Amino acid sequence: MQDREHLQLLAIFHYVVAGLAALFSLFPLLYTTVGAIFIFAARHGTATPGEDLRPEFVGWIFAVIGSVLFLIGLAMTICILIAGRSLALCKRYSFALVMACIECLFIPFGTILGVFTIVGLSRESVKTLFLTGKVPG
Repeated sequence: MQDREHLQLLAIFHYVVAGLAALFSLFPLLYTTVGAIFIFAARHGTATPGEDLRPEFVGWIFAVIGSVLFLIGLAMTICILIAGRSLALCKRYSFALVMACIECLFIPFGTILGVFTIVGLSRESVKTLFLTGKVPG
């Protein structure tokens, strides 16, 4: 019974960390916005004598990097949510363990959650719980 409660708590904390990851994944959109402004200025701006406009490709670099980082953050958020749901349902043990290892890279909350998840999933009773496929409740 204690293992089920621990898995439920870990699942809830995964949902919280996924919310934080979703929030932080929005920050790269600032780069995308700056890139769009550069592109717009390069296409529609007029330079004063002796002043060069920023090249349009700089704007594209900002926009592409910001968009890629946003998509990576969004994918990570979805994976953390799936890992939390996996813990709640006692399914996809390997996926939850791999995600716990990846979460350790995200200091400080991801590291704490990842370590506790790895420790929790390493217990033999939890492995057995995942193998039997019983839903906590």
